[in-house]
Amino acid sequence: MNIAVLRALQLGDLLCAVPAFRALRAAFPAAGITLVGLAWASTFAARFGRYIDELVEFPGFPGTPQFFQRMRRRRFDLVLQMHGDGTRTNTIAARMGGRRTGGFYRGWNHCPDPATFVEWDERENEVVRCLRLAAKVGAPARGTELEFPLSEADWAEWRALGLSNYVCLHAGSQLPSRRWPPQRFAAIGDALAKRGWTVALTGSAGEAGITAAVARAMRAPALDLAGKTSLGGLGALIARARLVVCNDTSVSHVAAALRTPSVVVCCGADPQRWAPLDRELHRVLYHEVPCRPCLYTECPIGHPCALGVSSGAVLDEVSGMLACAA
Repeated sequence: MNIAVLRALQLGDLLCAVPAFRALRAAFPAAGITLVGLAWASTFAARFGRYIDELVEFPGFPGTPQFFQRMRRRRFDLVLQMHGDGTRTNTIAARMGGRRTGGFYRGWNHCPDPATFVEWDERENEVVRCLRLAAKVGAPARGTELEFPLSEADWAEWRALGLSNYVCLHAGSQLPSRRWPPQRFAAIGDALAKRGWTVALTGSAGEAGITAAVARAMRAPALDLAGKTSLGGLGALIARARLVVCNDTSVSHVAAALRTPSVVVCCGADPQRWAPLDRELHRVLYHEVPCRPCLYTECPIGHPCALGVSSGAVLDEVSGMLACAA
């Protein structure tokens, strides 16, 4: 049996789908499971080799004739559209030519196949949503826990940093509308440093400007690691941190996968959909606004969802989480 899963998304989105991949592998142990995703996800597929056999790069909406020809030649037994609500992606999945196609559909749209499609629930948690689709095609859930396997090379990278007794602050996010202000991260960093914690500022190379802004706003010194770790090294760093304070971004899901306590500030996203399921280990703060979830790259109305979450409220949660971890 050959299964293709269309999910051409970023790291956090893929981590939320890991329980569904785990369920598919348990239900179909001899199947070839192909992730149809973005080019970067080749490293993700390699890290999750126990569930995913290969990555096929998706060329972007609406696909290309060459891509669909290659997919049809593969003669997949099942193509799962796990990318979104199906408004545009169900057509893409159907054109891949699987013997059967499954996925999501909006209730006001035609259901392509009642045996393999489930209705999209706008507010459903993403982990639960993907598991519901997997169960529909015969792969019952094997737990809702996320995973992030770490290699010896990842641990070696962490050991080379020589850190102990530290907290990670992750002020970046792909969209500015999803970012809590750097000055407020800095206030948390200063409070942590005053209590004796080493403050590690994490981020990709592209987020170096954000971590630099946090460091400039802090009175205490902080270790700026933006662009200085691989993804695996970042995972190991998070695994040994006492706490992660971050935006609602992929790092939140990495912390959830590694069971590192976290305090997550959710600005423009829908916390019900994207927040970690374990609300004891991971505390999520947000200020309710009528325009959530945000459809803008940058907020056009002054960013009330971010400014409505105070540094004091975050610090209260941070203090409580560190007291529990002591």
